[in-house]
Amino acid sequence: MDKGKNPFSPGAGSPPPELAGRQEILEQALVALDRVKNGRSEKSMILVGLRGVGKTVLLIEIQHLAEERGYRVALIEAHESRQKKSLSELLALNLRRILLNLGRGGTINEKVKRSFRVFKSFVNGVKVKVGDLEFSFDYDAETGVADSGDLETDLADLFVAIGEAAKDRQTAVAIIIDELQYIDEVELSALIMAVHRVSQKSLPLIVIGAGLPQLVGKAGNSKSYAERLFTYPEVGPLKTNDAKTALQKPVQSLGVNFTEEALDEIIRATRCYPYFLQEWGKHSWNIANKTTITIDDVTEATNQSIQNLDKDFFRVRFDRLTPSEKKYVRALAELGSNPQRSGDIADKLGVPVNRVAPLRSQLIKKGMIYSPAHGDTAFTVPLFEEFLIRVMQGIRD
Repeated sequence: MDKGKNPFSPGAGSPPPELAGRQEILEQALVALDRVKNGRSEKSMILVGLRGVGKTVLLIEIQHLAEERGYRVALIEAHESRQKKSLSELLALNLRRILLNLGRGGTINEKVKRSFRVFKSFVNGVKVKVGDLEFSFDYDAETGVADSGDLETDLADLFVAIGEAAKDRQTAVAIIIDELQYIDEVELSALIMAVHRVSQKSLPLIVIGAGLPQLVGKAGNSKSYAERLFTYPEVGPLKTNDAKTALQKPVQSLGVNFTEEALDEIIRATRCYPYFLQEWGKHSWNIANKTTITIDDVTEATNQSIQNLDKDFFRVRFDRLTPSEKKYVRALAELGSNPQRSGDIADKLGVPVNRVAPLRSQLIKKGMIYSPAHGDTAFTVPLFEEFLIRVMQGIRD
């Protein structure tokens, strides 16, 4: 097979050749975008799901839908690192660009001028500093607005000013934030408060985010009314027929077919997780010698896919853990692929349950595990327990 024509390209946020099984979520986003732009009350959205389910791909697709409808869009990614930028810093660069865009074309009206002044107050008030970038507008700060230094108050003032400017310009603003679970509770609370203020005024500004499953509880802990401001579409593995479509349709357009047996084997190996479907599809194509991809091709592709995932997908996550955290996740993996009780993990480690609570908390913050139900623990990375079993059977770190 011509590797240059391989339709599959696994990668973080890489769009698949066929975005199958996500129409319901995209339609929900489309309705929300249309309603917000038309001045109708509508909830913002937070997509939640494990790693490898395609949340980032969906956010990028929603970005395109918003831009097609004339939205001014800010696409932001939060990061987990000691040097990570604050929410204020992440927003500042993007909102500055949006404001400058709103100010283009014709006479700058008072609403847009005021949004410039409020933005300058916000930057001064929360002391935002992004490198050596100077946030300068030819306007003085709006005294008494967004300049208190309290993020909850100031971010809400800023969102309202931007929403009012967008409304006056007969447009709308979409703020799209990926990896929301890495935003701390104070910042998340401020974001929810800002969405609340905008929603109360029916302004054309919407926040669409994505994150790991623990984000739902984190949002609820930050503000009890968060569930009334956001919808939380769950992004999970694809249904079997959608997974087969995601594999079969791209190759058929190039005159190639998977046998039904080959498709069934990929479904079994990947559990229908979109990232893994792309990985298996890529290797199956490269291995096949004929225009029919067979079970033998997929069997060999499974070996190559696992080797590649162990090296580039699973290993990088495992290597970020401390020795104690590695012991914890190994114990979790040995107990099986289903969610496990905290007490059972502690028993496996031979320590009291209160001893493992700090480790569990650290791993949740790192995005390695989450709690699908009270007292339960599971991996945020599908198939990670299989990787850990392979590690324990081979090398021991």
